[in-house]
Amino acid sequence: MSELVEIRNLTKIYEKKKVALDHLNLTIGRGKIIGLLGPNGSGKTTMIKLLNGLLVASEGEVLINGKAPGPESKSIVSYLPERTYFQNSMKVKELIAYFSDFYQDFRPERAKQMLAGLNISEDARLKTLSKGTREKVQLIMVMSRNAQLYILDEPIAGVDPAARDYILKTIITNYNENATVIISTHLISDIERVLDEVIFIRDGRLILQETVEEIREKKGKSVDAYFREVFAC
Repeated sequence: MSELVEIRNLTKIYEKKKVALDHLNLTIGRGKIIGLLGPNGSGKTTMIKLLNGLLVASEGEVLINGKAPGPESKSIVSYLPERTYFQNSMKVKELIAYFSDFYQDFRPERAKQMLAGLNISEDARLKTLSKGTREKVQLIMVMSRNAQLYILDEPIAGVDPAARDYILKTIITNYNENATVIISTHLISDIERVLDEVIFIRDGRLILQETVEEIREKKGKSVDAYFREVFAC
C-alpha cells in the first residue's frame, strides 16, 4: 500500500454542535516530514487525536496502513502529545524500561545514546530536570521507536532556540526513510527547513496540501509567509 494515512469524509462534532472537523479528505504518503498547520481552533488537535484512536469520529473514517485506529495501528504509530503524560517522580531509566516493555519496536540503546549525548543521567528524576530537558527526554523516547508514523504535537513549543535546534535534529535523524513524521506547530519559521510537505486546515476543512518546494516555486514565498497570507495573520 503506497499511502500510509487515508482520511475520508472525516467529521467530528462535539457537544453543543461544535464542528471540529468538517468532511475532511486527505492522504499522506510515506517517507516524508509533514507540517500540519492552521490557526487555533482549526481542528489540528482533533485530527491528531482521531489518528491516535483517542476520539471517535462522528462520520467518515481514518485508515493507517489500511487499518482503522486500534491496537494494530497503535503498534506502528509513535505519538508525542502536546502535554507530557509522564509522572514527574519517574526516573529516566524507568521511562526506558516502560517503553521497552510496552513497545516491541522501541530501541533502548538508541535512547541511551541520545541521552548520553545530552549528558542526561538515566538516574535523574523528571521533576529535577528543566522544562526544556524534560521535553527532550520525552522526544527521545518517542523517536527511539522504529515506527512507521510519528505524530508530534507542538514538539518545540516552550523551549529555547538551542533546544529547538536539537529537537529538530533529533527528528530528522531518527526515523527511517519509509516512515512519515507529522508535526503540528505554530512555530512555522522554526521548522520550515525540515519539512517536505505542508497541510493547511481551517475550520476543520482542508485548505491546501502541497510540497514546500511547490509553494516556494509557485508562490515565490516561504511557507511561513504564505501561511500568513492565506490565514491573514
